[in-house]
Amino acid sequence: MILTNTDNLPKKEITEILGLVKGSTIRAKHVGKDIVSGFRMLVGGEMKEYSQMLEEARSIALANMVTQGENLGADAIINIRFSTSAIMQGAAEILVYGTAVKIK
Repeated sequence: MILTNTDNLPKKEITEILGLVKGSTIRAKHVGKDIVSGFRMLVGGEMKEYSQMLEEARSIALANMVTQGENLGADAIINIRFSTSAIMQGAAEILVYGTAVKIK
């Protein structure tokens, strides 16, 4: 499966647009790690617990989107975009979406 954030594929011809595909997940960190991140907020520095949480969430959301594309018979997903929103303190939703296409 080809994944790209561009709206075309160089040296490939899009033969059919299959439609919008998306994947999402809502992730939260363990309360103990939330406390550690709270201390970091006071002294500064990277909040590694949240960075890790968001990286995991992006991977899960992307995999969900790819599965949806595969179920449609897509060869590629183009014009991929990510969106993030806070659900509550310590929890975030990651949404990824794109256009599933057939290519030649």
